[in-house]
Amino acid sequence: MTLDLSQTMQSAFAAYQLGHWAEAERISRRVLEVRADTFEALFLLGIIAGQAGKAGEAVELLSRAVAANPNSPDAHFNRGVALAELGRADEALESYERVLALSPDYAQAHFNRGVVLGELRRWDEAIACYDRAVALRRDYAEAHHNRGVALAELKRPAEALESYKRAIALKPGYPSAYNNAGVALASLDRAAEALHYYERAIALKPDYASAHDNRGIALADLDRAAEALDSHDRAIALNPDYAEAHYHRGNALRDLHRHAEAVASYERALALQPDHASAHWNLADCLLLLSDFARGWKEYEWRWKLPHREGKRDFPKPLWLGGQPVEGRTVLLHSEVGLGDTLLFCRYAREVAALGAKVILEVQPPLLPLLTGLEGVARTLPRGAVLPEFDYHCPLMSLPLAFKTDLTSIPAQVPYVRSDPARRAAWNDKLGAKDKPRIALVWSGSARLKNDKRSMALNQMLPLVAGGAQWVSLQKDVPETDAALLASRPDLQHFGRELRDFGDTAAVVDLVDLVVTVDTSVANLAGAMGKTVWILLPFNLHDWRWMLERRDSPWYPTARLFRQPSAGDWKSVIARVREELAHEFNF
Repeated sequence: MTLDLSQTMQSAFAAYQLGHWAEAERISRRVLEVRADTFEALFLLGIIAGQAGKAGEAVELLSRAVAANPNSPDAHFNRGVALAELGRADEALESYERVLALSPDYAQAHFNRGVVLGELRRWDEAIACYDRAVALRRDYAEAHHNRGVALAELKRPAEALESYKRAIALKPGYPSAYNNAGVALASLDRAAEALHYYERAIALKPDYASAHDNRGIALADLDRAAEALDSHDRAIALNPDYAEAHYHRGNALRDLHRHAEAVASYERALALQPDHASAHWNLADCLLLLSDFARGWKEYEWRWKLPHREGKRDFPKPLWLGGQPVEGRTVLLHSEVGLGDTLLFCRYAREVAALGAKVILEVQPPLLPLLTGLEGVARTLPRGAVLPEFDYHCPLMSLPLAFKTDLTSIPAQVPYVRSDPARRAAWNDKLGAKDKPRIALVWSGSARLKNDKRSMALNQMLPLVAGGAQWVSLQKDVPETDAALLASRPDLQHFGRELRDFGDTAAVVDLVDLVVTVDTSVANLAGAMGKTVWILLPFNLHDWRWMLERRDSPWYPTARLFRQPSAGDWKSVIARVREELAHEFNF
């Protein structure tokens, strides 16, 4: 009896559509026994294998199917799906391109091609695919969503947000679109709105671990650390091996000043993901805050692996971290990112010179006039200049590791930075006669600093400015929000851009009795010069150099620290400073 292959395959497809996969497979395999290159049987068996999670088998069957019928877009498409599941992205891409050559309006093939291009990090091409998919199918919520993902990868969060919102409008019950919209909002510094989107994602999918984790990040950004901790704990309960959630949990604990517990969370994150650079970096911060310098300096070296870390450089000569003798050798010490960091760590130049090395110091150009002639330095260069020959190099912030610095061995002899006598004389003329205490103020740091908790508004510091002292602003760049108020206060001398570089700032610092400053490079400058400096610190400042709860600094013997008792509370800090000023200067 002759088997009617066409009719038999109709029965197989009917069984498949009814969910009777085993029967569909049995019939299809019977057909192949009769004719091994029957396209319909190979295609259906490939579909069934793919849906059963047997991607390798699916590729083999569908490859035979497209050999039997090279003009079937669906066979090429499903072969691409199976190849993608096997991680064979380039081959999957070829399959989708074959689909589109046969059927240019195949919207899902454009979508899947975009997915594979995204896996290959070819984001612009992926966006073009999603654009074509939504042009063909305007209600294609997943394509709008994935378009947002690609835009986010290209650091275009505002556009990504619009794509996520479009996906949500088309598919209101789309938890990942809500979650990713929250991520886009967070990157736009819109934490409160991000929180709303994360909570909507969680309402739609209560076991959405990454949405709980992201919710915690938003709460932390809103200074709601205890609630953030609860969210990270929930994410971990849902996924105990979620390294990122353990890392963020550590951050929340650090914000709550529970540093020993934060260390444990960072260590758990690193047990799960040993190369998590941010966890190593924040672990270093906590260890140093807890005075565990031996471990802390080692972890501090992970800063070079942080995403978007500035200052990483390659040199033709070896890195020196204290392991090799340097007597008779030339060592290049080079700055990294922050001006304050350079001022803090340049003290080690004389320690390197004491080992018998010739020291070349490379610093940021604004610091060049100030640090030229630093003790122990044979030559000082601006960053970017042509370097002379040297034998070893060391980043300034690695010097405590090189010298195995602990609390008992910090080289804290001040001053190690001095102002230029000629500049000091010129600024003495500008400041005028001194018949009362002279006090300098700094209330704001760099405008480039994201989520800046170190700065305050001028009106928050102005209660200090009262009779009995001559008040001088050391603020070079004034925030726009403070400009009008500053102009209305003749009792606060302000020189702005006349402070051309740190050489000028140092000259003024030398001519005042006291510097009162938030945590900026000026605080480090005054400390390095051995001037009396009162440093006002925010509650959630994670900076090991100021340690925990101390009112003094082991790095700067002439510094006093005034800490916020709670997040954002500058008012009580200023009140305490006023009391101390009255006691110190009798006004």
